[in-house]
Amino acid sequence: MKKIASLHFATLAAAFSCFSISSYADSNSACYDRLTQPSLAIVDSHLHFRPFGGAPIPHKDLALMLKNAGIRYANVFGIGQTLPYDSSCTYYLNCPGTPVIPSLKNDIINAQNVTELPVQEPKLTLSMSFADLSKPETVKAGMSELDQEFPGLFKWMGELNLVKQALFANGHQPVTLAEIRNWKPFMDTLRERNMPIGLHGDLGNNENPTKYLDLITEVVNQYPNNKVIWLHMGLSKELTNIDPDTHIKILSNLLDKYPNMMIDLSWRVIADNYFFKPEIRAKYVPFINKYSTRILPGTDFVASNDKTFDSYLGELMATSYIYRFVDNNAFRNIALGQNYFDMLGLPDKAPNICDNQVKVQ
Repeated sequence: MKKIASLHFATLAAAFSCFSISSYADSNSACYDRLTQPSLAIVDSHLHFRPFGGAPIPHKDLALMLKNAGIRYANVFGIGQTLPYDSSCTYYLNCPGTPVIPSLKNDIINAQNVTELPVQEPKLTLSMSFADLSKPETVKAGMSELDQEFPGLFKWMGELNLVKQALFANGHQPVTLAEIRNWKPFMDTLRERNMPIGLHGDLGNNENPTKYLDLITEVVNQYPNNKVIWLHMGLSKELTNIDPDTHIKILSNLLDKYPNMMIDLSWRVIADNYFFKPEIRAKYVPFINKYSTRILPGTDFVASNDKTFDSYLGELMATSYIYRFVDNNAFRNIALGQNYFDMLGLPDKAPNICDNQVKVQ
């Protein structure tokens, strides 16, 4: 599947070379021409400025990479699975047995970078990623510490792990239903502040595709008035072959029942295993068009210092690939950022599409 992605990379790179985001972003009257401009998202609502371990891409270097890729808005995530500072490991999958524990460290460093090394573009939103959902009694204290040090700066919470099977070898366990019911104190605070919460919640695995569906269902059932984002549509490396009709029915039922729930399309795992396959993609495109106001874009890029601009652009191209096939409303709402602006209450407006033609290649 990576070979397929590389073919699309060359096509999109050619289109990208003549693309200028400034041609419309500063004018409400300018429109986006899908026939001549690339189908890349201008918002990255799921981006880890800090790696699991080791050194990150320097803050200003990463901001410049984003700007050069056409990203105008980005969420500044830490990482919810921090490796020990004295570990030589930089990726948790390479060091089974090494515990990973959520920490305030990444959020503090991100906030310091945003305030001390400001950038004009892209516009950055700080997200709290420290919370350990299995210890809900600790979350409000952490929020208070960040608020005291950086009052008013954090507007988002996530990515937080509800259940992440890839971390089982590093000591992670699924959050229990009882623990979810004890989230109320911090979920009340998030609701009062209108802060979204983004959850990594594996739907299941190839042996049991809906094994953990009860967890995300319990979250939205217990907290229907909170803005809850189910990241990656519940998919993962452990779930690569779920029947699309079954998956779409699960998503549709949840979105219909819980109007404050959203999903994101981040992580190239989705593109590699689903959207690059024409017969599967054909099932998801109508779903995305129907629920286009309930979906956010993102790369899930992890900014370790061994990665380059081409690394980021490749992830952006892969995760944006599906936008070449959606209708104009969906493209504007998701790729051009209107859903993101609405979620954060920003005054920004996505440009209108120039005509009714849909760019499909």
